[in-house]
Amino acid sequence: MSKKSIIVFEGIEGTGKSHHINKVANFLKKNNKKFIKIREPGGCLNSEKIRKLILSNKSTFNKYTDLLLYLSARSENIELIKKNIGKKIILIDRFTDSTIAYQHYGMNINLSFIMKINDFLLKDLKIDFTFLNIVSQQNMKKRLNKRKNLNRYDKFNRKFYEKVQ
Repeated sequence: MSKKSIIVFEGIEGTGKSHHINKVANFLKKNNKKFIKIREPGGCLNSEKIRKLILSNKSTFNKYTDLLLYLSARSENIELIKKNIGKKIILIDRFTDSTIAYQHYGMNINLSFIMKINDFLLKDLKIDFTFLNIVSQQNMKKRLNKRKNLNRYDKFNRKFYEKVQ
């Protein structure tokens, strides 16, 4: 892999995204490849602050505030991504596809609205590879039950996750 790629890992809760991105990161580290690993929401310092707001079980944001917070976190990460393009491999745990899946398919927010803001934020930024992890409802529940702390996105009903996946 001579090109410094942008690689995204997508999927609903409990699909193994974190596991897979960590495996790739360990491989890159072992082979002395330069990389950064970020997540959405989260990643850089300001995005992590936004992540705490979004995922807090005490948060009761409406779906539009939720969307705009996700996109705000992405806006902060774009600076980090642009600074590292061509210099390092960039691994991202969730990105634009998750926003479309959760906010459009899951929460019925207008797709063109989401796309316009994404296009504005990303400009000419292109993802090289996207890996989509899929899980059955049964296995998702098993994996979520093993977690010590569940955030509010871990607690949607079965129908919601079916629409998103």
